[in-house]
Amino acid sequence: MQPKQIAFLSVGILLLVVLLQNTHVVAFHFLFWKFSMSQIILIPLMILLGFGIGYFSATKTG
Repeated sequence: MQPKQIAFLSVGILLLVVLLQNTHVVAFHFLFWKFSMSQIILIPLMILLGFGIGYFSATKTG
């Protein structure tokens, strides 16, 4: 196995452990709305949102 594959596998396992330990419901407030959802859904949504914003801002400036 190459070091890159080991790194991706390690990060994937750590992410899975974090998601499985955070399954309780939290309230998410956005402007005037309030959403209740499980953290197992909220965390990946925020990760994807942050990745998308970073990706598109990097492609627009570069």
